[in-house]
Amino acid sequence: MLGAHSHIACNNIQTLFLQRKISIRPFTSKTRICTAASVISGSSVTHKTWSPLSMEKPLSKALLETDVWKVIPGKFGRFGGKYVPETLITSLKQLENEFNFVLQDTAFQEELSTALREYVGRETPLYFAERLTNHYKDENGEGPEIYLKREDLNHMGAHKINNAIAQVMIAKRMGRKSVVAATGAGQHGVATAAACAKLGLECTVYMGTDDTEKQSSKSNVLLMNLLGAQVKGVNGSFKDASSEAIRGWVGDLERSYYLCGTVVGPHPCPSMVREFQSVIGKETRRQAMEKWGGKPEVLIACVGSGSNALGLFNEFIKDEEVRLIGVEAAGFGLDSGRHSATLSRGEVGVYHRAMTYLLQDEEGQILGAHSIGVGLEYPGVGPEISFLKDSGRAEFYTATDHEAVDAYKRLCRLEGIFPALEASHALAFLDKLCPTLPNGAKVVVNCSGHGYKDAATVFNYQQQPQ
Repeated sequence: MLGAHSHIACNNIQTLFLQRKISIRPFTSKTRICTAASVISGSSVTHKTWSPLSMEKPLSKALLETDVWKVIPGKFGRFGGKYVPETLITSLKQLENEFNFVLQDTAFQEELSTALREYVGRETPLYFAERLTNHYKDENGEGPEIYLKREDLNHMGAHKINNAIAQVMIAKRMGRKSVVAATGAGQHGVATAAACAKLGLECTVYMGTDDTEKQSSKSNVLLMNLLGAQVKGVNGSFKDASSEAIRGWVGDLERSYYLCGTVVGPHPCPSMVREFQSVIGKETRRQAMEKWGGKPEVLIACVGSGSNALGLFNEFIKDEEVRLIGVEAAGFGLDSGRHSATLSRGEVGVYHRAMTYLLQDEEGQILGAHSIGVGLEYPGVGPEISFLKDSGRAEFYTATDHEAVDAYKRLCRLEGIFPALEASHALAFLDKLCPTLPNGAKVVVNCSGHGYKDAATVFNYQQQPQ
C-alpha cells in the first residue's frame, strides 16, 4: 500500500510562499511515481491517474499578496510528501515528533550550540577573496566584491558535519544504538562516522562501488574506517547506496537510525537537514552586517541534492532583493547525456520517497548522473529546491566539468584555497555572472568543502586530451 502521509511543523519557506493568493490547475503532464516496493528499491514507474496541483504563476511574484493559504504539512507546493509503505509511517512520525521537540528544547539547543562551537569549529569565516575579486574587475577597475563562506574549515572539511552532529544527538536521545547512512563522495560518511565516534554509537555507511574506486573518495573510506565505521560497498553509485541504506534501516527499525545527509527523502528528512544546515545562512547574515552593514546582493551555491544550497539560502528566502543562485553539474555538457543537471533536464516524479525533479527515461527508470564532483552525482534534488525553481524565487544554472576544474585551479592560485570540486561549480559561474553585476555588489559563494581530496582528480583530468 502506498502512503502519502505528510506531517510537518510549519517552516520558513512554506509560511512565506503558501500564504499567497495563487492560481492552480490540474497537473496534466506525465508524472511518474513509485509503488511501495519500488520506493525501497529506488526505481520509478508511470502512474497516469494521479493528479497533483501545479502553480499557474510563479509564487515569488505574489510576495506582497496577503491572502492566507493553509500550510500543507510536509509539502513544498506539489513537491515533497511521504511516499512510503505503511510500515514506516510510525517510525517517521516518531522522528518528526522528536525533531519538533528538540527545536524548542533549551537543553538540546545548548548542547548543539556547544558542539558546533567547540567540536565543529563554528562560526566559519566570511572571507573576502580580494585577488579573486580583482580577477573579475573590468577595464575600468569595477566589478562585484566576492566573499567565500568557508564551510571547508569545519571539522572534517565540509558542511556535512553541521547536520550529522545534530542528528546523531537526536538518535542518542531516541535510544538508538546504531546509525545507518549513505554517502557519495564520502564527506557525509566521514561526518557521520565522526559524530558517532564522539557520541558512542555504532555506525554503518553504505557507499557505491562506483564511488569507492574514485581517487577522490579513497581517502574518505580510510577515514571512515579509522573512525570506527563499517563501510559497506554497494554495486552502483550513491543512489544505489541510498536505497541499500534504507533497506538496512527498515530491517532494524527499533535499534537503528537512518541519518539522511541531504535534503531528500520523505518528511521530515528534508526539513531536518535544512534546519540543521541553516546555521550557514544565519552566520552569513550576521557577518555581512558586521562587514558592510547590509545583506549580500547575490548568494551562490552548488546544487547536487541541495543541502549546502538550502543551508545558505534559507535565511534569505524572505529577502526578495537577495538573488539566490544554484549551479548544477553539466558534466560533459547538457546534450551529452552525462550530467547531473536535474533541474535543467529533469521531470517531476517520485524517488526515494518524495516528489521532486528527477533524471528519468520515458519508462520512468532513473538515469545515471555524472559529475567530476562526485558529491553532485545524484539523479534527483530536494523537494524544497524543486519548489524554489518552480516558484521562481531561486535561479538555477549549470557548469561543466571543464569549467569546474578551471575554477578549482583559479581559486588555488589566486587565494591559496583548495575548494571541493562540488563547490567549484558555484565558483565557475562567476565567469558568467560577474560581468552582469554593478560595481561593488556583494556576492557570497558557499565554499561547501575542501578540495584536498580532489587534487589527484584535477591532476588526472588535466592529463587527458580535452
